Amino acid sequence: MGILGLTAPQVAAADQPVLSVSAKADKNTKAIAAAQPRSVARAATVCGTGYKLYKAEQLPDSRRFGTLFVYVKGDNPASNDAPTCAILDNNLGSAKWMKITLCSNYTADGCASDSGVFSQYAGPVYRARGGCGTVAALMKNSTSDSVYIIDRKTDSTNCN
Repeated sequence: MGILGLTAPQVAAADQPVLSVSAKADKNTKAIAAAQPRSVARAATVCGTGYKLYKAEQLPDSRRFGTLFVYVKGDNPASNDAPTCAILDNNLGSAKWMKITLCSNYTADGCASDSGVFSQYAGPVYRARGGCGTVAALMKNSTSDSVYIIDRKTDSTNCN
């Protein structure tokens, strides 16, 4: 009991991560954000200010060796001109060889990649005009290993 005879809450509001999820995020992304608020907030902090979660995908499946996070700035993530950030979060608890590649829909803008042996995450990688582009996530146990435990390429944002 506190001084005023009130029981203190178990978790203060200030201890809760602040999530910024795009209104255009799909239901799977919103479910991951609700289930993993600290991971989502931490990845957003790595991308920088103003980015909102647009896509979260457990990879390779529900076993969740890693989580792909795509963040966008602005209210129209489907725009070719949406600034985009991507991170591949390592959920295995030990260092793995990882690579994250984010490509713009504009051929002249090319791709940005980050690769190496990481215990926490690969990235962030940015494209100033990353909307409607692609993102690829790779993970294997070591640099010399030929078998990928994550090998995923997908659209960075939906563009219909």
